[in-house]
Parts: sequence; structure tokens; C-alpha cells
Amino acid sequence: MSLASPVVAATDGGGGFWESAYPIIPHPGELIFGFIAIAILYWIVAKKVVPRLESIYAERTAAIEGGIAKAEQAQAEASAALQQYQAQLTEARTEAARIRQQAQEEGAAIVAELRQRAQEEANRITAAATQQIQAERQQAMVQLRSEVGRLATDLASRIVGESLEDEARQRRVVDRFLGEVEAGQPVQGRSS
Repeated sequence: MSLASPVVAATDGGGGFWESAYPIIPHPGELIFGFIAIAILYWIVAKKVVPRLESIYAERTAAIEGGIAKAEQAQAEASAALQQYQAQLTEARTEAARIRQQAQEEGAAIVAELRQRAQEEANRITAAATQQIQAERQQAMVQLRSEVGRLATDLASRIVGESLEDEARQRRVVDRFLGEVEAGQPVQGRSS
């Protein structure tokens, strides 16, 4: 058997030009049916599928562009918020510095006032103590004068041998004696 025999056998069928010469070429009815099917398929794709794909593409494009716009808007808002935050932070720092300065000034004023009050209180206490010391000194001087006068009178009575009970005389002698002692003059023996 040869190879040419099946080809010859196929061409011998008497089916016409289309069938005998080129077995790969389809039948004209099949070609027409294929063209009509492709045209219908093209029309369906062009009228139904492509517009749907374009609308989906447009929606995605819009969504992406909207997302980009939203991102840009969010970035602008974040930038504005950052600037506002920095302005508030600067204002807060300025306010804190002002409050700190005011607190320092108030603290200095309070310290000065407390020092002044303490000085006034110390002066008052010192003045009261000085007055009390003066009063106690005066009281001690009066008591000492009285005691010295009594002792001097007793001593003078013993030395002179006479009684110096006369109170007026006794006072004169004591006052004269104490006056001389206070003046720093030597005590002289005088009789009244």
C-alpha cells in the first residue's frame, strides 16, 4: 500500500472541487455558518460585554482616582492638623513660659512679703523685748535703790550712831548718794 492511495481514494469520491482538491478547506456552507456565528458573537461582545468591561474599567479608574484624591485630601488635612498642632504647641509653650514667669514673680513677691513680715515681727519682738528689758531694768533700779537706800541708812546709822529713821532725811541722803554714784563722782561724807 502506498501513501498516495488514501489521498487518491479520498479524491475519487466525486464530491466536487472543494472536497477533492483541498481536504482542509471547509465546506462553503460551514464557512457561511462560521462567519454568521462570528458576526453574532462579535455583535454580542461589542454590545454587551465590551460596554460592561468599559464601565467596570471606568468604575475602577474612578475609584482609584477617588482614592488618590482622598489620599491627597487626607494628606492635606494631616498637614493642616500638623501645622495647627505645632501652632498650639508653640502657644502652649509660650503660655507655660508666661505662667512660669508669673509664678516666679509671685513667688518672689511672696518671699519679699514674708521677709518683710518676718522683719516687722522681729522688729516688734525686739522692740517688745527692749521695752520689757527697760521696764525690768527700771523695776530693778527702783528695787535696787530701795534696797541700797535701806542698807545705806542702816550702815550710816551704825557708823554715825544715831537713828536715821526720819524718812525725808533718809530719802535725801539716799538720793544724794545714788546721784553721786551714778554721776561717777567720789562719795563724800556730808551731813544733812
